[in-house]
Amino acid sequence: MSQQPTIGRTVHYQLSASDAEQINRRRTTGASIAGRTSRDTWPLGAQAHIGNSAAAGDIVPLVIVRVWPDEGGPGIHGVNGQCFLDGNDTLWVTSAHEGTEPGQWRWPARV
Repeated sequence: MSQQPTIGRTVHYQLSASDAEQINRRRTTGASIAGRTSRDTWPLGAQAHIGNSAAAGDIVPLVIVRVWPDEGGPGIHGVNGQCFLDGNDTLWVTSAHEGTEPGQWRWPARV
């Protein structure tokens, strides 16, 4: 029997170009925040997304939060989940299917 995606499982997700652009667009740097704070253009207490640059093809852990059985056809399940990024933010992924292409998830290799 093959593995089935279930809530709470951690899988690997490959970022698409669109995912990487979305992540990088909303991120800032500590120096940028300091400059805007000193000019009163950064609201005190605002949350900043800071982290290393993301690129299409990067593999990140995704924790499954919802499974859509047979969403892509018989035996092709879609998943929603939170991708953990190299920073203080996450990426919410919806209706991703298993595969090896950008925007898809796969099981981690057994080591």
